[in-house]
Amino acid sequence: MGERRSWIPMEDGVRLAVSLFLPEGAEEGRAAPVVLEALPYRKDDASASYRPEYERLCGEYGYAVARVDLRGTGSSEGVATDEYPASEQADLCRVIGWLAEQPWSTGAVGMYGTSYSGFNSLQVAAERPPALKAIIAIYASDDRYTDDVHYTGGAVKLLDLVDYPLYMVALNALPPVPAIAGVDWRERWRERVESLEPWLLRWLEEQVDGPYWRQGSLRPGYERIACPTMLVAGWADGYRNATFRVLQQLEAPVRLLFGPWSHMATDISLPGPRIDLVPEMVRWWDRWLRDQPNGVDKDPPVTVFARHTTRPAPDLDEHPGSWRTEPTWPPARAADLALPSPEPPAPPPAWLARGSTGWRCAATSAARPGSAAPGICRSASRTTSGRTTPGRWPTTGRWRGSSRSSGIRGWWSGWGPRRRWRSCRPSCATCSRTGPRPWWRAGSST
Repeated sequence: MGERRSWIPMEDGVRLAVSLFLPEGAEEGRAAPVVLEALPYRKDDASASYRPEYERLCGEYGYAVARVDLRGTGSSEGVATDEYPASEQADLCRVIGWLAEQPWSTGAVGMYGTSYSGFNSLQVAAERPPALKAIIAIYASDDRYTDDVHYTGGAVKLLDLVDYPLYMVALNALPPVPAIAGVDWRERWRERVESLEPWLLRWLEEQVDGPYWRQGSLRPGYERIACPTMLVAGWADGYRNATFRVLQQLEAPVRLLFGPWSHMATDISLPGPRIDLVPEMVRWWDRWLRDQPNGVDKDPPVTVFARHTTRPAPDLDEHPGSWRTEPTWPPARAADLALPSPEPPAPPPAWLARGSTGWRCAATSAARPGSAAPGICRSASRTTSGRTTPGRWPTTGRWRGSSRSSGIRGWWSGWGPRRRWRSCRPSCATCSRTGPRPWWRAGSST
């Protein structure tokens, strides 16, 4: 067993780079089922650390494994125009057909992966290539608009947009590996760089849901997937909501393994408990790629980690809890509990200001330092030739600042020597007395 590099031709002549891990005897007539992972993360350097898992699937369990660089990434030819374009699904359907036709292949292909390769496993399954017999989607989403790194509730998801798109700009600008690409690697690199456009620019143009985001999203067309599908999710992962939707909507055989994990491999994740996922995946592959009646399709379809109460911690090592199996989801014993909304508290009757005013109500003699109340005081100070008298400003006025340390809001009016600060002064609704002046006019008459 060892890594063998090859090329898979596409319909337009572009070649995708593939690393093949073939079990002993596969090329001497003992064909094996094939497991595919396809990523834009440069198989020969940036994500070379994934190889041990491929070698394990191959060496310990006898599967042929194919790892592909997507079009325009890593050592593959072409240009990466965006994430999950229709051309990517078309390429991967052709890859699956090529793998099924190889003499060392039984013709049964499975597809799997974490995050990006979990996404495209769902996307390609929806295309129904004949040789694709089963998939495993780990930390993946069914909806690129509502449950991905771009938008949350219609708002730009800045946490992820600072990291991921910049990482992909840099990754897509790197050259193909010269030893693999051949003597024309510089020309291919130039083509890649000159054609490079940050994916983020298009994402920011598409601020509402629509055809752009439906491309690459399984939702709402779940019926398009017909092959058996295993889902792996984590309570601390950002794609957990999508997992339950897919589980409930798929008509094909489905299994869900839902742990406490974050967006990390299940054997190293914080928080734990951690598990070795490879045997779980192999059990799924054995059933659907080798047609072994191992009972995985007879077991309860949902295995979920029920978390117990624990103190929050930024680096919690292991979450207390227990594993449960469920024959259905939501569990049959689950019930809706409606809690009536309490009546909102009545607003304070007399206090309409917010801030450290520290003034006294003349009607009740109640001292209210730092009192807080809802709304904005509608009383204001009117400045006329330097004298200040209480009064009301028109409601069309715009607040343009605050009065330094006092926290009283207002705006500047006039120009030059006649420029004055017009402030919204606290007022008591009981006695109509205005509150104190801003600190720099504390001695002014009211």
